[in-house]
Amino acid sequence: MGRAGTGTGGAAVAVAVAVAGPLLLLLLLARPPPGAAGDSQKGDVRLVSEQFSQSPQKLSFYSWYGSARLFHFRVPPDAVLLRWLLQVSWGSSPTCTNVEITVYFRYGAPPVINPLGTSFPANTSVQPSFFIKMLQSNASVNISHPAPGDWFVVAHLPPSSQKIEVKDFVPTCAYVFQPDMLVVRVVEVSVLEPDVPLPQNLLSHPSYLKIFVPKYTQELRLELQGCVSNGSLGCPVRLTVGSATLPSNFQKVLTCTGPTQACRLLLPSPPWDRWLQVTAKSLAGPHVSVAFSAVAALTACRVWNMNVQPLLPSSLNQSCNISTGLMSPSPSYQDQGRNSRLDNGPFCLMSYAVTREDVDVVSVRFRPLDRVLVLVQSDTPSVMQLYLNTGMDSGGSLTISLWANQSLITKNSWVVACVNAASPFLSFNTSLNCTTAFFQGYPLFLSASSREANLIIPYPETDTWYLSLQLVCPESPEECVEAVVFVESALSLVPCLHDCGPYGQCLLLRRHGYLYAGCSCKAGWRGWSCTDNSTAQTVAQQKAAALLLTLSNLLFLAPIAVSVYRSLLVEAAVYAYTMFFSTVGLPRSRGNSWEVWASTHCPAPQFYHACDQPGEAVLCILNYDTLQYCDFLGSGVSMWVTILCMARLKAALKYVLYLLGTLVFAMSLQLDRRGAWNTMGPCLFAFVVMVTMWVYRCGHRRQCYPTSWQRWVFYLLPGISMATVALAIYTSMMTSDNYYYTHSIWHMLLAGSAAFLLPPRDKHTEPWACSKKLTCHYQICKNHREELYTVT
Repeated sequence: MGRAGTGTGGAAVAVAVAVAGPLLLLLLLARPPPGAAGDSQKGDVRLVSEQFSQSPQKLSFYSWYGSARLFHFRVPPDAVLLRWLLQVSWGSSPTCTNVEITVYFRYGAPPVINPLGTSFPANTSVQPSFFIKMLQSNASVNISHPAPGDWFVVAHLPPSSQKIEVKDFVPTCAYVFQPDMLVVRVVEVSVLEPDVPLPQNLLSHPSYLKIFVPKYTQELRLELQGCVSNGSLGCPVRLTVGSATLPSNFQKVLTCTGPTQACRLLLPSPPWDRWLQVTAKSLAGPHVSVAFSAVAALTACRVWNMNVQPLLPSSLNQSCNISTGLMSPSPSYQDQGRNSRLDNGPFCLMSYAVTREDVDVVSVRFRPLDRVLVLVQSDTPSVMQLYLNTGMDSGGSLTISLWANQSLITKNSWVVACVNAASPFLSFNTSLNCTTAFFQGYPLFLSASSREANLIIPYPETDTWYLSLQLVCPESPEECVEAVVFVESALSLVPCLHDCGPYGQCLLLRRHGYLYAGCSCKAGWRGWSCTDNSTAQTVAQQKAAALLLTLSNLLFLAPIAVSVYRSLLVEAAVYAYTMFFSTVGLPRSRGNSWEVWASTHCPAPQFYHACDQPGEAVLCILNYDTLQYCDFLGSGVSMWVTILCMARLKAALKYVLYLLGTLVFAMSLQLDRRGAWNTMGPCLFAFVVMVTMWVYRCGHRRQCYPTSWQRWVFYLLPGISMATVALAIYTSMMTSDNYYYTHSIWHMLLAGSAAFLLPPRDKHTEPWACSKKLTCHYQICKNHREELYTVT
């Protein structure tokens, strides 16, 4: 079964689970939409169905937001039903089991999820997520009257275990998730013009209406007049106004059941500059006619446009140069001035022009045009518009900071600010809940004791946002009549708050053409912005881990010394290269092929493992990706040359294989540096070469090779044992908690095994021969064929 969860009521959402994908799709297409459910004999010819699909994605166990899979859909206008068809497939291997898959839905922006139960940064406002948990291979989610625009779906497997698994070494199960979107929309919608009655007659099918709400509309009133049911007075009609959104649904439902002829609905601050859906459905039962006239009335707002001249605190006692006037109506609806009510009374808002400055990807800065301070009074709200409607602004975090001059705020006065999408909150004189017709805003308060307020909204919806401010005096309103407060604001959209701090990386993620940001945390820090220190490492633990991981590589000095002592200069150079670039073996995977690294550089130009450290213990000499590649290449080539050196090949053949193996490693690691067989494959080939040469020598000499039992007991068996233990630790014993210790042991065992397994020097080669020089600078050469020495 599938379970749904959300923090808000979702009457328009239904969840169903099926067992067969094609059968589920046929059933959903055959079922009538909600609006036509009352008539089982005929379908509604005004409705058409459309289906949208995206390429499936492989799910991952959740560790941070980048491990969740995001899907981006766009719902067309005039939709009356949205059906998500969710399908999950997995392999038939024994490792594949039925796991719980969590799927989130949200309108306007990616869902803000918290599967690990971590804390968010201070002043962060997060709405509860709407989600379902899938325990079967198929499920569906129905949403009536969905809002047109961007919809996002996010899916992931349960939180990941602490064990670090080597890719391609342990069999894994691939869970593939694909959502399809089925939309039923209306092709014939009646347009409801302001103050013009629109006759309607309901029988079996509902009536679909829409009205355009122009900018600067203060109030919308919908009314049903002259309602008659079967010739008698009465109005059994259910009126649904607005579109459904997730996770919150603020649709207005008006049920008219009384004998009165008039039924009305009042909507303060309706969404500006867009069409508003209205659905009327009969409650009188089948084959009962209900007739009425729908009337919409708009109350326009008188806007006080602040000019661009600077307004400084020194001008409190001066007359303000302010131009007044009503803004021009929206081009989409030119009759607002004729059909809307415009009172000649007080202004409803003071509008401040705001400049939008695009800084970078998902990075925007807003500021009032030619002014730093915003004038806040008690009789009229001050409003600023924040344009976040480009379609690429919902992948960051909207940050709002307000400061007020403390000397201008009295003890009994407050500056109340509301942040809303679609339309501003204007009813400060009646309520302070920041609720508009279809949006619950975010409140901020400034007072004499708290002159600063901050708000963080992760993943804001794609829309035009509004910041409204007004001075209120709850206890003594007369104190606010002549009072004026100047508020300074800092408004911006950032990819990650504070760049994820010192214990995280801000990564820019991509799904097709859509970009969004997330924080990848280190050193046990967790949370949306890596601010949750409940499992964090201390600075001493970080430094100890960094020293342990880096200093453990000094054990490569042992194979380097042995190689030089036995005149194996190439091997010594490879070990020195590995020791130099290694600073903590295999890191956890930081992303997928569809991720774009927004911050891959290190704070200062150490080696790979020192650069891999979080927080305080970080030192880099090169780009992190370069250091990682060099470390992986050095580790692979070290094993390659050690095994081939044990084979005791002829010098020419040995060095050719050294070079070819290095080139193969370079190519394979460039393709996939975390693939286990990219390293294990060449090493197995080298092992086969070594075994072949040993078997050949055994047969040729008719005795076991190596021939000395001391070589077996004191060198080969300890080296093989150390390599076996190192491989076991590397593949099956590493976890996120013991990573620093187990990987340091892996370093030491790998270096120790190389020192023990290197073959003995040739009997004609003196110890440290490479360091001896002749006085005349001649070079000693050896003829391996005749075993004679010559001077050249």
